[in-house]
Amino acid sequence: YDINPLIIMNFYKNKKVKKEFNSSKYNIPDGVGTVYASKMKNIALKERIAGIDFFKDLCNLSIEKELSIFLYGSEEGIADKVKKELEEKYHGINIAGTLNGYVKESEALKKIKEAQPDILFVALGSPLQEKFIIKNKKQFSNIKIIMPVGGTFDVIAGKIKRAPKIIIKLNLEWIYRMLKEPKRIFVNIKLIKFVFL
Repeated sequence: YDINPLIIMNFYKNKKVKKEFNSSKYNIPDGVGTVYASKMKNIALKERIAGIDFFKDLCNLSIEKELSIFLYGSEEGIADKVKKELEEKYHGINIAGTLNGYVKESEALKKIKEAQPDILFVALGSPLQEKFIIKNKKQFSNIKIIMPVGGTFDVIAGKIKRAPKIIIKLNLEWIYRMLKEPKRIFVNIKLIKFVFL
């Protein structure tokens, strides 16, 4: 799972989801707040791993290991744009299917199972994407990697611009996103509570 302060705030009172996160083989510390919190708890994660960067690493790995990918989520047409972008950038990548995040869950499950991908990227936003994965992961037993990717599709498709490299290096990407997407201000109110917790 991709763990950032917002995801922690969405689920820290949910025992079932906490158990799921804690039993997961890998959790990615996406968010400088996650890294700082780990240091306060004497775990001291070394660094933040941005979900979008890990997404790109998995795309490279999929070519090397000959793994197929399914892109599920975001608005109508975005996953298709991501497919096109990935195929242009990663020669030999195998996109087994795409689907927007507004179809019925039953249809999504059917399409994903039919495609039989090795890697499933889910871009429904938190908490929907985590709930979808936890609820349905038993049906995806043949999928090797399932990763929630939040707004990654929107960035890859060019709908949202990623912060400049200097902003990313200074760990201020969350502020940049909030300024670019004012509706995130209400979401980021949870981050104030995260600091106190």
